[in-house]
Amino acid sequence: MSKLEFGPMPDAQGYFGEYGGQIIPPELQAVMNDIDKAYEEIRQMPEFQDELKTLFADYIGRPSALFHARRLSEKLGGAQIFLKREDLNHTGAHKVNHCLGEALLAKYMGKTKVIAETGAGQHGVALATACALVGIPCEIHMGQVDIEKEHPNVVKMKILGCTLIPVTRGTATLKDAVDSAFEEYLKDPQNYIYAIGSVVGPHPFPKMVRDFQSVIGEEAREQFLSRFGKLPDYLTACVGGGCNSIGLFTAFLNDEDVQMVGVEPAGKGLDTDQHSATLTLGKPGQIHGMKCYVLETEDGEPMPVHSIASGLDYPGVGPQHSYLKDLGRVQYATATDQECLDAYMMLSRVEGIIPALESSHAVAWAIRTAPTLSKDKTILINISGRGDKDADYVAELLKL
Repeated sequence: MSKLEFGPMPDAQGYFGEYGGQIIPPELQAVMNDIDKAYEEIRQMPEFQDELKTLFADYIGRPSALFHARRLSEKLGGAQIFLKREDLNHTGAHKVNHCLGEALLAKYMGKTKVIAETGAGQHGVALATACALVGIPCEIHMGQVDIEKEHPNVVKMKILGCTLIPVTRGTATLKDAVDSAFEEYLKDPQNYIYAIGSVVGPHPFPKMVRDFQSVIGEEAREQFLSRFGKLPDYLTACVGGGCNSIGLFTAFLNDEDVQMVGVEPAGKGLDTDQHSATLTLGKPGQIHGMKCYVLETEDGEPMPVHSIASGLDYPGVGPQHSYLKDLGRVQYATATDQECLDAYMMLSRVEGIIPALESSHAVAWAIRTAPTLSKDKTILINISGRGDKDADYVAELLKL
């Protein structure tokens, strides 16, 4: 199979091509460089890797299953659809992969508090879980709109012992939660650590989160080769900040024959201002300490964005995704709220698997695409989380 070659991602300054970096005050750059240095040292420690590997297996339940969605494939005709079942992880999503890594890193660094933001609540639940396991206090900032949409996850976070901070400013969603959490972190960056919930923010966070999430693609690659003697033809995953998708894509980047598609929220339509299609309609800019594609207003401010999926309504995106878009290595598509809802219900009723609304964007792309491909082609979807958290919200929308 044909191979591609890439340079370092990121480079020594934390850039993926022209994207990434540390667009932050010099004093904060020093703190970030300390985290980077500690991360590079600690990740090489056999005891850190052994503890993480054991927790991945015995606590999260890795490797996650690779499932052939035969009934969905038959219903759609065309390509065979496979699912990487991150929804079966402890806490119900991929987020626990990097949260365990970040909590362990905080413990090894001697930090006294872990701070984070959450959108759909999956990152918040996963981090609260990891901090309970490691024994470090945890503070989660969450937009009030998302608190109301994601009640089950809010309850779980409280049960797990985290301090939940409601954010009512701005649109009261993910971007505002990031702002609020970062402000709290800046009060004592020597003793606190900000456990960013995706492959975003200043260097080294896009690299660190990617590294912890890359287990998804490493497993999928090995599973597919072992069972079929070949790699999938297409990979697809939803993209908000982009950690579940970069986790799947990383192991396949050098495989030229594997096509990769990240699916962004088209919301109520790309012709409206109610979407979060950052890579599709945004342009290079700056947000939250990094350079990446950004959706901006005419005044150059981050645009208020929308998605039916709380975990995807972010006006920026991971710098590595921005770079991979420019290189043409990954294609970026969109799915509307309605397509997402339809995919959520179809996978639930045809395969008995209720996907998160976030993951349903990738399912929607596969539903659209599979019938256009021949039956010898394969599509692997990353089911990044389970849809229990969305069930009441979907039931209300669909009047079930």
